[in-house]
Amino acid sequence: MLRHVVLVALSCVPLAAQALHPTPAEIREICANAEGAAHCGRLVETVQIQRLPGLARRDGANLLVSLYPQGTATFTDVDDPLNARSYSLWDSLDAINAVLIYTTTSDATTFTLLQRRTNRRFVFPAEPVLAPDRQRLVTADVCSKDCSNEIVVWKLSGDAIARELAWKVPSSWSDAAATWKDADTLRIEYSAGAQLEATVERKLSDTAWIRVPPR
Repeated sequence: MLRHVVLVALSCVPLAAQALHPTPAEIREICANAEGAAHCGRLVETVQIQRLPGLARRDGANLLVSLYPQGTATFTDVDDPLNARSYSLWDSLDAINAVLIYTTTSDATTFTLLQRRTNRRFVFPAEPVLAPDRQRLVTADVCSKDCSNEIVVWKLSGDAIARELAWKVPSSWSDAAATWKDADTLRIEYSAGAQLEATVERKLSDTAWIRVPPR
Protein backbone atom coordinates (compact mmCIF):
# COMPACT_ATOMS: atom_id res chain seq x y z
CA MET A 1 0.00 0.00 0.00
CA LEU A 2 1.51 3.34 -1.01
CA ARG A 3 -0.39 5.15 1.72
CA HIS A 4 1.26 8.58 1.96
CA VAL A 5 2.73 8.55 -1.52
CA VAL A 6 -0.63 7.89 -3.16
CA LEU A 7 -3.12 8.99 -0.51
CA VAL A 8 -1.60 12.33 0.39
CA ALA A 9 1.07 13.28 -2.11
CA LEU A 10 -1.03 12.25 -5.07
CA SER A 11 -4.28 13.70 -3.83
CA CYS A 12 -3.22 17.29 -3.27
CA VAL A 13 -0.14 19.29 -4.20
CA PRO A 14 0.86 21.56 -1.25
CA LEU A 15 0.34 25.24 -2.00
CA ALA A 16 3.65 26.13 -0.36
CA ALA A 17 5.56 23.49 -2.26
CA GLN A 18 8.75 24.45 -3.96
CA ALA A 19 9.16 24.31 -7.74
CA LEU A 20 11.17 21.08 -7.53
CA HIS A 21 8.59 19.29 -5.42
CA PRO A 22 7.25 16.26 -7.35
CA THR A 23 3.72 17.06 -8.49
CA PRO A 24 0.79 14.64 -8.10
CA ALA A 25 0.64 14.07 -11.86
CA GLU A 26 4.36 13.33 -11.97
CA ILE A 27 4.15 10.84 -9.13
CA ARG A 28 1.25 9.05 -10.79
CA GLU A 29 3.28 8.72 -13.94
CA ILE A 30 6.53 7.81 -12.19
CA CYS A 31 4.91 5.21 -9.95
CA ALA A 32 2.38 3.81 -12.43
CA ASN A 33 4.13 0.43 -12.47
CA ALA A 34 5.68 0.52 -8.99
CA GLU A 35 5.68 -2.76 -7.11
CA GLY A 36 5.08 -1.09 -3.76
CA ALA A 37 5.81 1.95 -1.60
CA ALA A 38 9.56 1.39 -1.43
CA HIS A 39 9.82 0.95 -5.20
CA CYS A 40 7.74 4.08 -5.80
CA GLY A 41 10.00 6.04 -3.46
CA ARG A 42 13.07 4.86 -5.31
CA LEU A 43 11.58 5.85 -8.66
CA VAL A 44 10.81 9.34 -7.34
CA GLU A 45 14.33 9.53 -5.94
CA THR A 46 15.83 8.90 -9.37
CA VAL A 47 14.01 11.95 -10.70
CA GLN A 48 14.82 14.12 -7.68
CA ILE A 49 18.53 13.33 -7.69
CA GLN A 50 18.66 14.67 -11.24
CA ARG A 51 16.67 17.77 -10.30
CA LEU A 52 18.75 18.49 -7.21
CA PRO A 53 22.33 17.97 -8.40
CA GLY A 54 24.94 17.71 -5.69
CA LEU A 55 22.39 17.17 -2.92
CA ALA A 56 22.41 13.37 -2.77
CA ARG A 57 23.62 10.26 -4.53
CA ARG A 58 22.79 6.57 -4.47
CA ASP A 59 25.49 3.96 -3.79
CA GLY A 60 23.78 0.58 -3.72
CA ALA A 61 21.83 0.28 -0.47
CA ASN A 62 23.18 3.64 0.73
CA LEU A 63 21.59 7.03 0.16
CA LEU A 64 24.23 9.69 0.81
CA VAL A 65 22.96 13.22 1.45
CA SER A 66 25.30 16.21 1.50
CA LEU A 67 25.24 18.17 4.73
CA TYR A 68 25.83 21.92 4.75
CA PRO A 69 28.32 23.46 5.05
CA GLN A 70 30.15 20.12 5.06
CA GLY A 71 29.75 16.42 5.75
CA THR A 72 27.56 13.56 4.58
CA ALA A 73 24.55 11.82 6.12
CA THR A 74 24.07 8.16 5.19
CA PHE A 75 20.78 6.28 5.12
CA THR A 76 21.20 2.55 4.61
CA ASP A 77 18.40 0.33 3.32
CA VAL A 78 17.77 -2.95 5.13
CA ASP A 79 16.90 -5.92 2.93
CA ASP A 80 15.10 -8.19 5.37
CA PRO A 81 11.81 -10.04 4.72
CA LEU A 82 10.54 -9.26 8.23
CA ASN A 83 12.13 -5.89 9.00
CA ALA A 84 12.75 -4.28 5.62
CA ARG A 85 13.55 -0.58 5.56
CA SER A 86 14.16 1.78 2.67
CA TYR A 87 15.08 5.44 2.30
CA SER A 88 14.48 7.58 -0.78
CA LEU A 89 15.27 11.22 -1.48
CA TRP A 90 11.96 13.08 -1.71
CA ASP A 91 12.50 16.83 -1.58
CA SER A 92 14.73 19.69 -0.45
CA LEU A 93 13.42 22.30 1.99
CA ASP A 94 16.00 24.95 1.19
CA ALA A 95 14.25 27.60 3.27
CA ILE A 96 15.15 25.72 6.47
CA ASN A 97 18.25 23.93 5.14
CA ALA A 98 16.62 20.52 5.37
CA VAL A 99 15.94 17.46 3.23
CA LEU A 100 12.93 15.14 3.22
CA ILE A 101 13.53 11.41 3.00
CA TYR A 102 10.63 9.10 2.14
CA THR A 103 10.96 6.11 4.46
CA THR A 104 9.30 2.69 4.45
CA THR A 105 9.50 0.17 7.27
CA SER A 106 7.78 -3.10 6.39
CA ASP A 107 4.23 -1.86 5.60
CA ALA A 108 4.57 1.55 7.30
CA THR A 109 5.54 4.77 5.55
CA THR A 110 6.90 7.95 7.12
CA PHE A 111 8.97 11.01 6.22
CA THR A 112 12.32 11.76 7.80
CA LEU A 113 13.36 15.41 7.93
CA LEU A 114 17.15 15.77 7.94
CA GLN A 115 18.63 19.05 9.14
CA ARG A 116 21.67 19.55 6.93
CA ARG A 117 23.53 21.77 9.39
CA THR A 118 23.25 19.50 12.42
CA ASN A 119 22.52 16.05 10.92
CA ARG A 120 19.54 15.83 13.30
CA ARG A 121 16.63 13.73 12.08
CA PHE A 122 12.92 14.01 12.83
CA VAL A 123 10.33 11.44 11.77
CA PHE A 124 6.84 12.51 10.67
CA PRO A 125 3.84 10.26 9.94
CA ALA A 126 3.08 12.19 6.73
CA GLU A 127 4.82 14.70 4.51
CA PRO A 128 5.45 17.92 6.49
CA VAL A 129 4.52 21.16 4.72
CA LEU A 130 6.41 24.33 5.62
CA ALA A 131 4.55 27.51 6.60
CA PRO A 132 5.18 30.71 4.62
CA ASP A 133 6.96 32.30 7.61
CA ARG A 134 9.18 29.20 8.02
CA GLN A 135 8.20 28.92 11.69
CA ARG A 136 5.99 25.84 11.52
CA LEU A 137 5.25 22.60 9.68
CA VAL A 138 1.94 20.81 9.30
CA THR A 139 1.21 17.12 8.74
CA ALA A 140 -2.08 15.40 7.90
CA ASP A 141 -1.94 11.74 8.91
CA VAL A 142 -5.42 10.69 7.82
CA CYS A 143 -6.52 7.45 6.18
CA SER A 144 -8.97 4.61 6.68
CA LYS A 145 -6.46 2.29 8.37
CA ASP A 146 -3.32 2.56 10.51
CA CYS A 147 -3.26 6.37 10.73
CA SER A 148 -3.45 8.65 13.76
CA ASN A 149 -6.19 10.63 11.96
CA GLU A 150 -4.70 13.87 13.23
CA ILE A 151 -3.74 17.20 11.74
CA VAL A 152 -0.63 18.32 13.65
CA VAL A 153 1.19 21.64 13.64
CA TRP A 154 4.88 21.46 14.53
CA LYS A 155 6.85 24.42 15.87
CA LEU A 156 10.38 25.08 14.61
CA SER A 157 12.63 26.61 17.25
CA GLY A 158 16.34 26.73 16.49
CA ASP A 159 17.38 23.14 15.84
CA ALA A 160 14.32 21.71 17.59
CA ILE A 161 10.98 20.62 16.14
CA ALA A 162 8.08 19.88 18.49
CA ARG A 163 4.34 19.28 18.36
CA GLU A 164 2.47 22.50 19.04
CA LEU A 165 -1.14 21.89 18.00
CA ALA A 166 -3.15 18.77 17.23
CA TRP A 167 -6.66 18.19 15.91
CA LYS A 168 -8.37 14.81 15.76
CA VAL A 169 -10.39 14.79 12.56
CA PRO A 170 -13.95 13.36 12.38
CA SER A 171 -14.10 9.57 12.13
CA SER A 172 -15.90 9.85 8.77
CA TRP A 173 -12.81 11.28 7.06
CA SER A 174 -10.97 8.80 4.86
CA ASP A 175 -8.08 11.03 3.76
CA ALA A 176 -6.89 14.63 4.01
CA ALA A 177 -4.14 17.00 2.94
CA ALA A 178 -3.19 20.19 4.77
CA THR A 179 -1.57 23.27 3.23
CA TRP A 180 -1.00 26.84 4.36
CA LYS A 181 -3.32 29.67 3.25
CA ASP A 182 -1.07 32.02 5.21
CA ALA A 183 1.19 31.76 8.26
CA ASP A 184 -1.82 31.63 10.62
CA THR A 185 -4.37 29.67 8.58
CA LEU A 186 -4.51 26.11 7.30
CA ARG A 187 -6.51 24.92 4.31
CA ILE A 188 -7.51 21.27 4.75
CA GLU A 189 -8.86 19.25 1.85
CA TYR A 190 -10.52 15.96 2.74
CA SER A 191 -12.78 13.14 1.66
CA ALA A 192 -15.54 11.79 3.88
CA GLY A 193 -18.01 9.06 2.99
CA ALA A 194 -20.03 9.98 -0.08
CA GLN A 195 -18.52 13.48 -0.01
CA LEU A 196 -15.62 13.00 -2.40
CA GLU A 197 -13.93 16.35 -1.86
CA ALA A 198 -14.38 19.21 0.57
CA THR A 199 -12.28 21.99 2.05
CA VAL A 200 -12.19 23.56 5.50
CA GLU A 201 -10.01 26.39 6.78
CA ARG A 202 -8.72 26.48 10.33
CA LYS A 203 -6.95 29.31 12.11
CA LEU A 204 -4.12 28.40 14.47
CA SER A 205 -6.02 30.36 17.11
CA ASP A 206 -9.09 28.12 16.74
CA THR A 207 -10.21 26.61 20.05
CA ALA A 208 -10.68 23.19 18.41
CA TRP A 209 -6.92 22.61 18.57
CA ILE A 210 -5.41 20.61 21.39
CA ARG A 211 -2.45 22.71 22.50
CA VAL A 212 0.69 20.81 23.42
CA PRO A 213 2.54 22.43 26.35
CA PRO A 214 6.09 23.51 25.40
CA ARG A 215 8.84 21.30 26.80
